[in-house]
Amino acid sequence: MAQNSLKTWLTQFALQLRQNIIVYCENTPRGFEKYFKNRNSKQAQQKSKSTDINRNKGDQSEQRRSTSSFRTRPTRQSKASSQQWSFGMFGGTRPSPDFRKSGPQKIVLYGICGLAGFIGSIAFFEMGHHEITWKEFHNDYLMRGLVDRVEVVNKRWVNVRLKPGATVDKAPSLWFNIGSVEAFERNLERAQIDMNVEPSNYIPVVYKGELQFSDLFAIVPSLLLLGLFVYMMKRSADMIGTRGRKGGGIFGVMESTAKLINSSDIGVRFKDVAGCEEAKIEIMEFVNFLKNPLQYMELGAKIPKGAMLTGPPGTGKTLLAKATAGEANVPFISVSGSEFLEMFVGVGPSRVRDMFAMARKHAPCILFIDEIDAVGRKRGGKSFGGHSEQENTLNQLLVEMDGFNTNMNVVVLAATNRVDILDKALLRPGRFDRQIFVPAPDIKGRASIFKVHLSPLKSNLNKPEISRRLAALTPGFTGADIANVCNEAALIAARDLSSSVVMKHFEKAIERVVAGMEKKTNVLQPEEKRTVAYHEAGHAVAGWFLQHADPLLKVSIIPRGKGLGYAQYLPREQFLYSKEQLFDRMCMTLGGRVSEELFFNRITTGAQDDLKKVTQSAYAQVVHYGMNERVGALSFDLQKQGDVMFEKPYSENTAQIIDNEVRALVDHAYLRTKELLLQHREDVIKVAERLLKHEVLSRDDMLELLGPRPFREKSTYEDFVQGTGSFEENTTLPIGLKEWNKEKAGQTSSTPREPPQSSNPSPPPSSPPPPPTQQPPSDRRTSRRTHTSL
Repeated sequence: MAQNSLKTWLTQFALQLRQNIIVYCENTPRGFEKYFKNRNSKQAQQKSKSTDINRNKGDQSEQRRSTSSFRTRPTRQSKASSQQWSFGMFGGTRPSPDFRKSGPQKIVLYGICGLAGFIGSIAFFEMGHHEITWKEFHNDYLMRGLVDRVEVVNKRWVNVRLKPGATVDKAPSLWFNIGSVEAFERNLERAQIDMNVEPSNYIPVVYKGELQFSDLFAIVPSLLLLGLFVYMMKRSADMIGTRGRKGGGIFGVMESTAKLINSSDIGVRFKDVAGCEEAKIEIMEFVNFLKNPLQYMELGAKIPKGAMLTGPPGTGKTLLAKATAGEANVPFISVSGSEFLEMFVGVGPSRVRDMFAMARKHAPCILFIDEIDAVGRKRGGKSFGGHSEQENTLNQLLVEMDGFNTNMNVVVLAATNRVDILDKALLRPGRFDRQIFVPAPDIKGRASIFKVHLSPLKSNLNKPEISRRLAALTPGFTGADIANVCNEAALIAARDLSSSVVMKHFEKAIERVVAGMEKKTNVLQPEEKRTVAYHEAGHAVAGWFLQHADPLLKVSIIPRGKGLGYAQYLPREQFLYSKEQLFDRMCMTLGGRVSEELFFNRITTGAQDDLKKVTQSAYAQVVHYGMNERVGALSFDLQKQGDVMFEKPYSENTAQIIDNEVRALVDHAYLRTKELLLQHREDVIKVAERLLKHEVLSRDDMLELLGPRPFREKSTYEDFVQGTGSFEENTTLPIGLKEWNKEKAGQTSSTPREPPQSSNPSPPPSSPPPPPTQQPPSDRRTSRRTHTSL
């Protein structure tokens, strides 16, 4: 009974597997759909017709299906036994899986089916064969004359075929192992001689070769490795091609990865951009080019083909592009410079061609390439690997930009913070006609940026007033730094379970961004703590009594970041520095080293960072700024960190003079600092002892200990903006850009020369946005002037 049930289950399994394979093969392979359009439509029609026919015929179709030549009538079983053998795959109420869907479910199902078939075949083999020994074969079968023939399989065992009607233990086939064929033949011949059997009546011996399970197990590891290799190749091909516009597979690898941005998906508007009003106006003008081209063409002007956004990191170049995508009311296509290069040769140029074809199709539009330095580096450099592929991609980009029709109404914007490494051919007029520099914001720009980022924060402070105060406390901060400060302030307020963000949270946030978190668990030994206190006191006192040193805001001996001490200064908002100002800064920086020598008669490694800054400043004055009398009014390029300089731009004699003058300048600054601290020795002791007691001193504490500074200084927002014309950033638009985002009556998005591509109407203009105000990112970083020495 069990044998019949197993055969029935195997028959059903084979038929079901055959049906699923047929269904799975009906679909066209992915990537070849365009070659089988008619076939797919015919299949859909046939499926719909067959469905209608089946619905109408009802029971008649069931009867035909039961008598079909492709199926075998199943043995009647109980419902319980059907579910027991099929595990719910072929019977019961569970739906059969859809083999046309790809994914882990299909792979698991195939694995289960294969495992079931393997186990079933082993069970079938075990149930249909019975193992015996040579003694049992000789006594129970050979001596009784029940053997019809024997089959020697693979020279390892013998299958015993009994005469019709002769069965023992209900096993139709018997088998036993043999040591060697020669020994088996001798034993079989001797046994038949003992039985007085004539040679002509000897039992026939047949030799056969069959594939056994042990042989399959031997090749399973090889098959697994081959399957893993095929799987990895398929995955790598899918990973290469899935980012193309037309989808995955190896067939999408040559397509551009540029994305058409939907303005509703962008949450940034020009009102969110502050601190870079000049750059914002230029971007608005590009949008106005596309919306109202006749305003410029009537005067004989040509629409610029592109603009390059440059500037330090974090100043808002990409943010400007996002705001443009959110408010331009024209198609906006975005792509990253690193997406052009892949592992295959020729992919970069192909994607460039595809991207510009996409731009022409959606004209008028804006094409934005972020981090273009990944593909626009100077040609001819000594690089390896994919350098030639990068050059081919750059050449294709140059050809596509130069091949644009002047009146095509496609503007190319690009952003980079490494404009110095870009190819000159990429920056020439006719490709990127304009270079828009986005600097770090000045104090007015920082105030505007703080207003933007303070608006979502829960605070009872006067936000316009607090934004000015914070702008004065954050010289050199970019828009990204300011956004980080506001976010850190909110996080600190939440950490303290405060109901709103107050000023102390902003002060802690500024310290966190500049110098790192406080290391309260880093306990210093008493002697080390005393050394740090006198070191920081030397900085503070030297800076307090030097005319051109930056005003001190706070000094602390609580470890932060990499340093054991921390001093925060307020640099001036200025662009030009005199020789005297640089010299006073050198003296202030050396104050910690000199204080250690005066009070402990020894020096420590804590002043390493101070000495590095002093050395760099001295070399810059002698070599770069021409502030030395012996070297003269000469300027040489200084070697930057990480750069390899094979030869110096000056002779050995000049190098010796430079080294001597730098050493003399540093020695002079050291002696002056030493004289200053000897003169104010008692002040250093007072500051150091107060630091040891309270660990943190503010500006008010310094005024209490040392009195007012003998020099006038700027510390408030009003002091810094005095004489600049106004207290706020100028956000007035030129008269021609008052309606920059509106299409004027009678204007068209394209010129009459391009009737085919002009037929694509631009999206209808939405309601006019509010006049653009401020925004974060933009960077002109003056030094933050913090010391994290020791």
